[in-house]
Amino acid sequence: MRSLVVLGSTGSIGTQTLDVVRASPGAFSVAGLAAGANWERAVAQARELGVHWLALSDPEAAERARAALPRSVEVLSGERAAVELCERADYELAVHGIVGARGLEPSRAVLERGKRLALANKESLVVAGQELMALARSRGGRILPVDSELCAIFQCLGGDDVSRVRRVLLTASGGPFRDARPEDLAAVGPEAALRHPTWTMGRRITIGSATLMNKALEVLEVHHLFGLERARIEVVIHRQSVVHSMVEFVDGSVLAQLGPPDMKGPLHYCMHHPERVDAPLRGFDFGLFSKLTFEPVDPALFPSLALGFRAIEQGGDSGAVLNAADEVAVEAFLERRIRFTDIERINRLALERRPARTGGIGAMLASDADARALARAEIERLSPPAAR
Repeated sequence: MRSLVVLGSTGSIGTQTLDVVRASPGAFSVAGLAAGANWERAVAQARELGVHWLALSDPEAAERARAALPRSVEVLSGERAAVELCERADYELAVHGIVGARGLEPSRAVLERGKRLALANKESLVVAGQELMALARSRGGRILPVDSELCAIFQCLGGDDVSRVRRVLLTASGGPFRDARPEDLAAVGPEAALRHPTWTMGRRITIGSATLMNKALEVLEVHHLFGLERARIEVVIHRQSVVHSMVEFVDGSVLAQLGPPDMKGPLHYCMHHPERVDAPLRGFDFGLFSKLTFEPVDPALFPSLALGFRAIEQGGDSGAVLNAADEVAVEAFLERRIRFTDIERINRLALERRPARTGGIGAMLASDADARALARAEIERLSPPAAR
């Protein structure tokens, strides 16, 4: 029985992780859970799974949870609650579904203990990929990618040396605006941008799919996780979201990983890795697999994608800056303070004006803070008075 902690247990990744646990009786024990303010759901999860640790970042929520749970459950509270859980609990694998750059510190805490990290928090690698990969190597930990595209590449590689890879092909659905005209995008609102044609995801990732910024960030993840340079990473539009990514080897062979657009597949794979274990998940399906199409990315429609490749070339704090600006810009768009097309403009401006720090995670977090301040200032400049 493998012991787990689940970070972000009340969110999309966390709840699907617990579905995998329920579907695999006897395979997992859950030592601890981390969440934000949704104490009622977290308490219900803690009771069901018999956990010993519950971490809630919202202090008021933690107080309510503490009153509702037996004393045998240690309730941690505050901004560092998830980090403390990762530092103190007894577990083998952390499934990390916290959204945003705040997920970086828990990632570091897991790897510092030499544990296995099933990582859905893409910001960890984007912000500090070089540092985290070095930490994993030095402490004997391992990062298992839960993002469907990176998990696909991981499976296709099968432990092969990346020197044998000609290129990897990251697939992107193209989101809700893949057939739009570039000149029409300035007028689209949050409701339209959140209508993803194939996936059900959190709001920030869904907007990132509409701008293709999520793919720009995945380009950085691929660069750090697999050690691939810019020239060997390519993005293609694949509308059906069935081929999750492909690896082309030096001999011209192309391996692809296919499956329905469902995060339970990557989660099941990473949670059981290195074993292949029976799962009640759908495999080949004529209805889904009968027509698979691939198209090049239109740079006029998706200018955000180029920022990910630019960040690889610039290195240093460029990933931290790009991610931070995007988090702030997406939030402002969802609040109707800026236009859809302003997201890319703000991200590009932050990358152009980045402080160009190098060094460890502390330096990356400082650049993150600077980029957020710059993005907020630009949003204030762009926001009409009525929207403030």
